[in-house]
Amino acid sequence: MRNIAGAGGVGDNVSTPDQIAASSPSPSQPTTTTAGAGGEGTRGAGNPGSKPVRSESTAGILFGIGAYGLWGLLPLYFFILMPASAIEIVANRVVWSLLFCALLITITRAWKSFWAAVKDRRVFGPLALAAVLIAINWLTYTFGVTTGHAVETSLGYFINPLVSVLLGVFVLKEKLRPLQWAAVGIGFVAVGVLTFSYGQLPWIALILAFSFGLYGFVKKRVGPKVDALTSLSVETVVLAPFAAITMVVLAVTGVETLTTLGAGHFWLLVASGVITAVPLLFFGASARRLPMTTIGLLQYFAPILQFIVALTVFNETMTTARWIGFCVVWLALVLLTIDMLRTTRKNSVLKKRARLAAAGA
Repeated sequence: MRNIAGAGGVGDNVSTPDQIAASSPSPSQPTTTTAGAGGEGTRGAGNPGSKPVRSESTAGILFGIGAYGLWGLLPLYFFILMPASAIEIVANRVVWSLLFCALLITITRAWKSFWAAVKDRRVFGPLALAAVLIAINWLTYTFGVTTGHAVETSLGYFINPLVSVLLGVFVLKEKLRPLQWAAVGIGFVAVGVLTFSYGQLPWIALILAFSFGLYGFVKKRVGPKVDALTSLSVETVVLAPFAAITMVVLAVTGVETLTTLGAGHFWLLVASGVITAVPLLFFGASARRLPMTTIGLLQYFAPILQFIVALTVFNETMTTARWIGFCVVWLALVLLTIDMLRTTRKNSVLKKRARLAAAGA
């Protein structure tokens, strides 16, 4: 489910790392640039038979809502899979995702792109690292949901944009704007308040935020070289041997639930492959049609849904101190979003002036 590293600074875009690579069009598909994204795409009002920009934007928003909506409701899926453990759920998720991706690659005839990615060390290396990071993220997230910490898992994705800003400072050596500094400072205050509330560091939220932030950072580096489906396929190939061994060990030790709780439970676990891949593909379709500013705003849809599910379905407790901590986090995100919108508007004006100047030259 989310990275912020953008060309104009890590805080310029508040997009989700889980699938940043999906924002780069597939080599086999034409590039589409929508209004606000800058530049001219191969599909636009000026091309005969092309779809109107408004129609493309509407489709992009619907795909984005579909992606983030599915991610936001994912805790419900994990809940109905209980008593399967987090380890078993993730292992099944990897194995069945690989089979589903293989089917999609066959249907779309994208094996050439897949093998090219596997053979290219500059692509395979970063994707292997990304696979490790997303495995940590999935395990932590599933563990949190299945052990009564769904509220804390939503917190992890709320603070992820702040973590991505920090990565920009310490890894990319970027300079923060005043509102970004304020957001980061407020974020640290929020962690302090939540640490007091929980009686310990909210480690589930922090592992989720940092693993996802690093995952997005790695995917951002390799994103232009590989499409979303190929990226997911390579990552699952890296993880599949470990997942398969885990499933065998669980079966031998008698603690697996895949084949012991009936056909319904079996097919629900098998469906994890589709449930993992479909939101990613929706995100890719959305990112190709929308400017990253819009994607950045849509990303909050997922943790909000997770938070609501945790309170209304799982009946998790929110103390006064935790409410204060969450409100402080939300204040930091408001400042970060305002900064993002102001920077996007400023860049848009500068680009417009540059085009006018070039036209008048």
